[in-house]
Amino acid sequence: MSAIKQRITPFLWFNDNAEEAVDYYVGIFKNSKVGKVTRYTKESAQASGRPERSVMTIAFALDGQEFTAINGGPEFKFTEAISLVVHCKDQKEIDHYWNKLSQGGPAEAQMCGWLKDRFGLSWQIVPTVLGEMMADPDRAKAKRASDAMMKMVKIDIAALRAAFAGTTKASR
Repeated sequence: MSAIKQRITPFLWFNDNAEEAVDYYVGIFKNSKVGKVTRYTKESAQASGRPERSVMTIAFALDGQEFTAINGGPEFKFTEAISLVVHCKDQKEIDHYWNKLSQGGPAEAQMCGWLKDRFGLSWQIVPTVLGEMMADPDRAKAKRASDAMMKMVKIDIAALRAAFAGTTKASR
C-alpha cells in the first residue's frame, strides 16, 4: 500500500480506537493488511486535542479494498447512512463474516443481512445470488425472494432459494 492504487478511498472516523478496529477488520478478511500509520505531531495534537504521538491515521486494505481510518475524536459517529457490503458466494461465507463481525462487544444484528459491529460500523452480509434473484424477469419469483429476505436477520440462502422457487416461505 505504498502507492495509491484506487481513486476513491473510504475514510472511517473513529474516536480513539482506529488501530483496534483496523486490527480487528484485517483479522477477518483474507488478502488484508495494515499500511502506513501517521501520528499526531505537537502542532496537530494541539489543534485537535488528541495526544501527541498517538495514532492519527492508518491506511489498510480489506480483501484488496483500500481504506483509511482516523482517530478523530468523539464528534462524529457511524450511522446506517453508510454501510460496507460483503458479497458472499455461499452460506459458509455468510456465516463466517456474520459471526466474525458480530464478535467482541455490543454488535447489533439488524434486518435483511445488516449488522452493526462493535465499533458502530454497519455491514451488509449478502449472498451474490440475492441480486440475481431480485433482478429475475419473473417478477413473482423476485417478489417471493424479496419478501423472504425482508423477514430475515442473517440471510439464509436455502430459505431464499425455496421462496424464490415457490416451494416454501422463509422463516428466519
